[in-house]
Amino acid sequence: MNIAPNSYSRTRKRLMAAVASLAVVGTVGAGMLATGTAPVLADAVRVEAPQMPSFADVVEHVSPAVVSVKVKAKIQPTADDGSDDQDGFDNLPDNPQLRRFFKEFRGFGDQGGQFGMRRFNHRDHGNGQPRPIAQGSGFFISEDGYLVTNNHVVSEGSDFSVVTNDGKELDAKLIGTDPRTDLAVLKVDGGGNKFTYVDFADDSKVRIGDWVVAVGNPFGLGGTVTAGIVSARGRDIGAGPYDDFIQIDASVNRGNSGGPTFNLNGQVIGINTAIFSPSGGSVGIAFDIPASTAKQVVQDLMKSGSVQRGWLGVEIQPVTSDIAESLGLKSDKGALVSSAQDGGPGKKAGIVAGDVITQVDGKDVASPKELARMIGAFAPGKSVDVTVWRNGKDETVKVDLGTLPASDKQASNDDNNKQSAPAAKPDTLADLGLTVTKAEKGKGLVVTDVDPDSDAADRGIQPGDVITSINSNEVNTTDDVSKAMTDAAKAGRKAVLMQITRDDSNRFVALPVGKG
Repeated sequence: MNIAPNSYSRTRKRLMAAVASLAVVGTVGAGMLATGTAPVLADAVRVEAPQMPSFADVVEHVSPAVVSVKVKAKIQPTADDGSDDQDGFDNLPDNPQLRRFFKEFRGFGDQGGQFGMRRFNHRDHGNGQPRPIAQGSGFFISEDGYLVTNNHVVSEGSDFSVVTNDGKELDAKLIGTDPRTDLAVLKVDGGGNKFTYVDFADDSKVRIGDWVVAVGNPFGLGGTVTAGIVSARGRDIGAGPYDDFIQIDASVNRGNSGGPTFNLNGQVIGINTAIFSPSGGSVGIAFDIPASTAKQVVQDLMKSGSVQRGWLGVEIQPVTSDIAESLGLKSDKGALVSSAQDGGPGKKAGIVAGDVITQVDGKDVASPKELARMIGAFAPGKSVDVTVWRNGKDETVKVDLGTLPASDKQASNDDNNKQSAPAAKPDTLADLGLTVTKAEKGKGLVVTDVDPDSDAADRGIQPGDVITSINSNEVNTTDDVSKAMTDAAKAGRKAVLMQITRDDSNRFVALPVGKG
């Protein structure tokens, strides 16, 4: 198509005018924005601050090694009427929420009461068939399927299985348990597959304030991660003679039992075993079995299915400052022998009541707990040198350790301790705040009354206690007591060490000289 020159010129002018008009409009619009007619969005807030360390790398690597532990047992029916309701809540109102509350509450407190330390088991009564009675946590320690958990998780079980991080459920076999440290070892047959596993840390390098990560199966939810710090070390919660727990503040709840606590290198520093809780839930106080304890116990369980510990065969108590003063010790370290058990290795070697054990094989003994751990670490039959403080000086005896019995034996002094009602006239030891009478059978003085305002009362001496010796000297009369007190005063001692027996058990009490 041909366009005439004049027509083309007119068309071009019209197009140029239109473009100019658009330019004017654009300028006006820009001016409107600039004058605030339309808002201008500011940049989003961003603070350049130091970032907290992430636990994601640790969790990613260790999670495949952590498992949920399921425990089953054959439990006989508890109801005699043949009803299907085995929960014991037949008389509750037909309210689902109320029934649920009571069932969950029952599952909380079966280990430790309403307040205090808790080791959780969640039991579910059955009808004679294998039913779940516990759920806990565990972790692989070898690629061929050995894993660690708590003894209290598996103690009532007959069938065991584990659920891995990817949801696979595998049957497990119980290899061995150690109730004294609350540890157990299970074994999973992986059918030739290799498992991701973790290693124990050197917990001697763990410091208060270190970051830690707990991984486990709280409330049966499956793999759950919580984080916190090491709150304290060397905690004694009264669980047994080997208490030496690491306290952490990472959230630990029912179902975490047996689960690992990791350092930031992905190594296990401890195994969750108990919490302190007034309500049943986490309040930020949890206790771990140290890796150093667990490592040795686990090795023994994998090897033989049980733990054989050395046994000294003595009953011991702490050395207080008063006791140290009464014995002439420079410090309140060591373990005071309250009795040596008949037939025990200690008594055979010559250890007697009143000795203070200060060293074992040249290593200092700081407390009774430490002595128990030191002796327990030796194999039965091991010969050790035991240094005792006796009659104001150190003596060393060689002891061939025995095997720690399955249940702790109590020293029995039936002939000395079982007293009939005293018939003799009571005598008063005014300086000590005691009224005593000669024992009708055996040796010693039976306490018949204690002045409530006396040092004796403050130190726990009670009517019925039998005083058998003072500063290792036998006492059978009040004159014997007076002489022992006088001798102690002449020697410059500020206290005397009184040995008493109560309920077939011996203990020592330090009483100030010349004070009532």
